[in-house]
Amino acid sequence: MYMYQRKREMIKNVVYIFFILLIAVVSTNYIYYKFQGDRNIDFSSVALDVTYHESTGNKVFLDKVTPVTDSVGLSSKAYNMTLKNNLTENVNYKIKILDDTDSLSLYDSSMLISKEDIRVSIKSDNKPNKIYSLNELEDDILLNDVIDALDTKNLSIRLWISQDSKLPMSSNMYYFGIIKIIEDDNYDY
Repeated sequence: MYMYQRKREMIKNVVYIFFILLIAVVSTNYIYYKFQGDRNIDFSSVALDVTYHESTGNKVFLDKVTPVTDSVGLSSKAYNMTLKNNLTENVNYKIKILDDTDSLSLYDSSMLISKEDIRVSIKSDNKPNKIYSLNELEDDILLNDVIDALDTKNLSIRLWISQDSKLPMSSNMYYFGIIKIIEDDNYDY
């Protein structure tokens, strides 16, 4: 009788463990694919595949005035993306930051952060950060570069308010922008 109860208890424990593991596997699978679907917004052409790793896709924004130094700004929220060259030849591309006129039209234009007060940085793979004021960009071009044949580049863009800004601290001012990637053949993402 003791052996029968022990065997029965062991079978019951195995069934419990099986169900716990099944729930863990199903939950992990669901979370992983939901996370992937929410964070990747892909655009493709013949030459380049562009993957934005943020839920906002190619849109960037600032919604509070907090002036900081460049070193602090470089640790702010990054908008990450991956470029993949699908061709067996090098591809020239440009990255622009344009005003998001659709989003800006929904808000009071007097609350817009001026481009002189916005600092922007771009980092490509292991290269050092390039830092500019948004108004310094010629034709809104943040980066003009070449991606090697069949290569992949990881890029990150950060926006922050310049320490020299005269804007009132913590005011609810805003800036909305769009990241555009343009290849030599003038494909637009």
